[in-house]
Amino acid sequence: MTAAIEIAGLRKTFGGLRHGNRVAVDGLDLVVEPGRVHGFLGPNGSGKTTTIRALLGLVRADAGAMRIFGETVPQRLPRVIGQVGAVVESPQFFPFYSGRRNLRLLGGVVGVKRRRIEESLEIVGLRDRASDRVKGYSLGMKQRLAIAATLLKDPKLLILDEPNNGLDPAGIREVRDLMRTLADSGVTVLLSSHILSEVQNVCDAVSIISRGRHVVTGPVAEVLATRDTHDVRVKVSDLDYAASLLAESGLPVRREPDHIVVSDIADPAWITQTLARRRLFVAELTPVAPDLESVFLELTGTTPTPGQHLQVGEVATPPDPPAPPVDVLATEQAGEQA
Repeated sequence: MTAAIEIAGLRKTFGGLRHGNRVAVDGLDLVVEPGRVHGFLGPNGSGKTTTIRALLGLVRADAGAMRIFGETVPQRLPRVIGQVGAVVESPQFFPFYSGRRNLRLLGGVVGVKRRRIEESLEIVGLRDRASDRVKGYSLGMKQRLAIAATLLKDPKLLILDEPNNGLDPAGIREVRDLMRTLADSGVTVLLSSHILSEVQNVCDAVSIISRGRHVVTGPVAEVLATRDTHDVRVKVSDLDYAASLLAESGLPVRREPDHIVVSDIADPAWITQTLARRRLFVAELTPVAPDLESVFLELTGTTPTPGQHLQVGEVATPPDPPAPPVDVLATEQAGEQA
């Protein structure tokens, strides 16, 4: 089956009078399988948005090959652009027009029928509020309206760059449920987000990059399995005393406000026995399952050398290159496209 997105050896630098050329993306590889929600993760300045803009033809790559549904882009982007929807910047609409009227204006540009406008509003859950002015929409509703706009063409691939920025928990949940619904219907979703708990909840697979380089790719469960430190959460009446006793044994101990976390412990029962000998009785002893945030922080602390491609579970540690600059030109172009 043809991949939704294939990127090989992508490189992009930006020039500056003060600091010279800066590397934003450095030999990046990425494969997104069709019909899945794929998380695209990296620290600020790691090259995520630059990669997305290069894929959409908003910035010109210096080197590398990119394909969408088997078509080389940006050269053949017109052949597949009708199958691609993207929300790269904050959504922009006419605030005093209704959500439906905004979509009708956009639909007139791309030549879609009004029936498809109503279908898109239904998919994102805005049909009951479609007659309301966008000025009165919450941020979550505006994000869903932006996604509805991308759905007018009935795309096979949806690219979302930080769709949860500024949303309250209810809005985040709305967008999460929408992404899962779209994926279940066969739409491929590439999600760039810094809210790692949401990525863990909604994504089937993730790719993590750091300073423009690939670090790890795989199904979420396998990426989580790369961090196996045998952490245990401990609650006891005197946390400070317990932490000092356990630390004396050479175990890594982290003090939290209402508990301590002990790492690299093969037999958690040893903690109970050790503390009980000092008349400290454990109220809670719970294994801590790894989460995407802890894996992300651990993996992005190191980067592979150029040309090295890590599989799940592998990490390399060469020197870090200089951080890339803000992509001002691409931001302006994307704003003009909105």
